[in-house]
Amino acid sequence: MAQREQLAVRTVRGPSAPGSGGTAAADGPAGPAAGLGSVAARMRACGARWPAADGMAVFNRVYLTVTEELAGRVAGGHFPDRRAAGTLGTVFAERYLAVAESGGDGPRPPACWRPLLQYRGHPGIRPLQFALAGVNAHIGHDLPLAVVDACRALDCAPPALEDEFERVGDLLVLLEERVREDLMPGPDLLQVADPLTHLVGAWSLERAREAAWSAARLLWGMRELPGLATEFTERLDAGVGLVGRCLLTPCR
Repeated sequence: MAQREQLAVRTVRGPSAPGSGGTAAADGPAGPAAGLGSVAARMRACGARWPAADGMAVFNRVYLTVTEELAGRVAGGHFPDRRAAGTLGTVFAERYLAVAESGGDGPRPPACWRPLLQYRGHPGIRPLQFALAGVNAHIGHDLPLAVVDACRALDCAPPALEDEFERVGDLLVLLEERVREDLMPGPDLLQVADPLTHLVGAWSLERAREAAWSAARLLWGMRELPGLATEFTERLDAGVGLVGRCLLTPCR
């Protein structure tokens, strides 16, 4: 029981990825966007190691675009609380980087990332599927845990981060639209008959974002009940992983 409770605390608090500097980068002398600049550099390093068609590379390019845009908006004063936005964005990215930088060769990755790691080189899976599977894992599982990470770092409760959460989420929705436009193959008239159209149409980032916020609030409420937090986090991870596996159904 003691080991289970310790695992829950670590799960809710989140990992500190090697070389990331934790959330301190968001408060350093370079300003609130410094942490985002650091994680963006690490994403570029990951992308440089992977073939362009690699499923992780496809998602990495998408996420790097979001991170660079977020860093620019934080630096430009788009967020009323730049420290909170920088911290949330940084700890959020670090959860992905903990998986990306290990390449799946380190400790067993979360269940939500395993389908993408397993099928990242499958020739029957299209780039749009890789991108959405990564977004699904990162929003559905990593985001609620990152909200709790940020709350601990900033010594606040989730409601204090709701504005930053919504503004980051609006940016992600715009990006999802761009991803679908850029990566959806075929002429519009043919897309109706394409199985990919039906597959990706069943998943919504807006719904995933709403569920992530609810999960974050529940996890925060369970912070004094680590055993229950562990069970909830494991079930959340498994459920998001199942959706990811469906998104990666070969379509060609």
